[in-house]
Amino acid sequence: MKNVPADFQDLLKDETKAFAFLGTTLKDGSPQVSPVWFNVEDDHILINTARGRLKDKNMMAHPKVALSIPDPANPYRYLLVRGEVVEVIEKDAYEHINKLSHIYDGKDFPKREGQVRVIYKIKPHKIFASH
Repeated sequence: MKNVPADFQDLLKDETKAFAFLGTTLKDGSPQVSPVWFNVEDDHILINTARGRLKDKNMMAHPKVALSIPDPANPYRYLLVRGEVVEVIEKDAYEHINKLSHIYDGKDFPKREGQVRVIYKIKPHKIFASH
């Protein structure tokens, strides 16, 4: 991903298994933060959630988000990303969460009856790296 310093690119790789802490905005304007699995596609960060969850509702109403991605080995080394949801994708979203589950958990993601999975494609606007 461009705009990420070379010595921080490892935090975006699947094998690092870094979590992202996703900041969204609630209806009343207050912040909400959730730990999420993620991966990167081209110059976008992809996260996955289920329709109806709080982060889903928040991102649909307010597409500007922030992500903090700490190094699992050293939480003082991290990326801070401010960006915007540019696309919401239902197609192949279960396959995407299953892929993330294999990366982070080493097994299939459980299918839940009636649950609709969604991929949120986030375009970073500002990236800050710290160590």
